[in-house]
Amino acid sequence: MKKWPAVWLVLLLAFPGCRERAPKLFTFGIFQVNDAPTLNETRKGILRALADSGLRDGLNVRITIRNAMGDVTEAQRIAQEFVDRKTDIIIALSTQCLQAALMATQKIPVVFTSVANPHLLGVGRTAENHLRNVTGVASTGPVKQILAFIHETLPQAHRVGTLWTPSEHNSEYYLQLAREGAAEVGLEIVAEPVTNENEVLISAQMLLNRKIDVLFPISDNTINASFESIGRLAELNGIPLFAGYPPFTRQGACAALGWDFYEMGYKTGQIAVRIKNGEAPAQIPLQSMSRIRLHLNLSAANKQGVRFSDAVLGRADDLIGGPGPSGPPPPTA
Repeated sequence: MKKWPAVWLVLLLAFPGCRERAPKLFTFGIFQVNDAPTLNETRKGILRALADSGLRDGLNVRITIRNAMGDVTEAQRIAQEFVDRKTDIIIALSTQCLQAALMATQKIPVVFTSVANPHLLGVGRTAENHLRNVTGVASTGPVKQILAFIHETLPQAHRVGTLWTPSEHNSEYYLQLAREGAAEVGLEIVAEPVTNENEVLISAQMLLNRKIDVLFPISDNTINASFESIGRLAELNGIPLFAGYPPFTRQGACAALGWDFYEMGYKTGQIAVRIKNGEAPAQIPLQSMSRIRLHLNLSAANKQGVRFSDAVLGRADDLIGGPGPSGPPPPTA
């Protein structure tokens, strides 16, 4: 009888399936198309929402984070990897990643965020009528409001130079909104296409040669990843630079209107938690952002020849540069 324990030990070692297996952790697969600051902030918000709900990587859930580093083919590979690993929820940051997720699965819940117009990808017709396994937060930017703000700030300006990325559906959509918004306030859009991040500065320089009065790059993932170089160019040439992502006032824009992408990410994470807790994606309406933030950089404005009225200064959510020029805007050339 004394030999039985040793026999059982041999059997357990020989047949691992006999041992009790640890339960499989619920898995989140998070991926973004590149290192654009908007996407990085969104990711931080998602992780905070998960943490605030008591979800800890390696403890009670498994969180896998991937970055396609600007390669759409890599984004598609990552999405398929998540599917092959039977990831429980896929969280797609950007239009390109949502496209990849839609191609990879029609069953696994997909939560998207930082997507300008999910309807262009066939996600659904309305906020309530959408694909059964897909929901999320649209990031449709206040492009027309920015054009109206440019006109309010620089009423003598006429030609607005913008950069856009033809390979991004969201960028093409924003360019359309920019043209519509410019026409409504009597402005003209002068657009230069960008193929990749390395071309951003070159295309911005080409815009300056086209006698523009203002720079307002489209807020897409390719251009956002290189915005700092545009800020340096604007300062060097003394041209007003406006942006669609508020923190870009810390990278050279004199003014920026847009969403808090950390808040967007947090809202996205909350949706993912609801699905993890048993709610069906089909029952969660597509969401959007509502509060527009206005950030101003008075030091940049001074270098770019821009003066904000007291009314505009009073509306700002964030001011950089301390006391700066105020009063009526100066005439433009």
